[in-house]
Amino acid sequence: MSPTRPQDLVFTLFGEYLLHRRGPVWVGSLISLLEAFDLSEGAVRTVLSRMARKEWLFTTRQGRLSFYDLTPRGRRLLEEGAERIHHPPWDRPWNGRWLLVAYSIPERRRADRDRLRDRLAWLGFGSLGNGLWISPHDVEEEVSAVADALGIGHQVQVFRADRLPEGGDPADLVTRCWDLASINARYETFISRWVPAHQRCRAEAVSPRESYALRFRLIHEYREFPLLDPYLPRELQPRDWGGECASHLFKTLHDLLVGPADAHVDTVLADAPTPAPLRARRATGAVETS
Repeated sequence: MSPTRPQDLVFTLFGEYLLHRRGPVWVGSLISLLEAFDLSEGAVRTVLSRMARKEWLFTTRQGRLSFYDLTPRGRRLLEEGAERIHHPPWDRPWNGRWLLVAYSIPERRRADRDRLRDRLAWLGFGSLGNGLWISPHDVEEEVSAVADALGIGHQVQVFRADRLPEGGDPADLVTRCWDLASINARYETFISRWVPAHQRCRAEAVSPRESYALRFRLIHEYREFPLLDPYLPRELQPRDWGGECASHLFKTLHDLLVGPADAHVDTVLADAPTPAPLRARRATGAVETS
């Protein structure tokens, strides 16, 4: 696995293995589960503390023991990502219409403008330039929610549009707004890298510990695609598009690894102390136990 930020590894661990396991997780278990990816105990404790300060996690303390769980904000982020990974929206019907977003945000609010751009890209928009973005997806409500959350709703306008003249080639517009060639090259690299592992896992049993590490690396690499791929309707995809092949490979290999990988996580978590009942639970910070 290529070098990456410790925070990204923690997000992968919680999103893939801990999201649906209710209750806080002992820090010792998190250290054990992340040691396979060259994170020291000190590095794990540091990144967990930072993520708690950023309100992605909250920590519970029982004496000298620390436990971590996702905040509502962190859980929403990972649930949204999981939905995009496991249920890509390219099979949704398309009526040939487009959604346009126009904004004019002053430089003093540059940070909010950058956040808006990131969210528009996540929702599948491509840039036409000069504050104008376009998408074939019907995500008007999501755009409005993002703009309102950033406090810039009055500076963002949303329109529905038809492409004129009728009969024009939408491929020209797609080429202008999205770098599909670059994304496709990433898909091809992913396929080449993971086909041997898929063949091996079909041919022989893989230990729970190795299955855990393989599945972690698989999802950690694949989770980048929802950030890159606009998931255009099939009518707008290039003929040689590798996204569906990569998705099928990911799903079939993931299914092969789920059982034994979860068994390894179960074993690690079973060795952890159980936190006492919480007196109160806050979104962030330390919570004392009784």
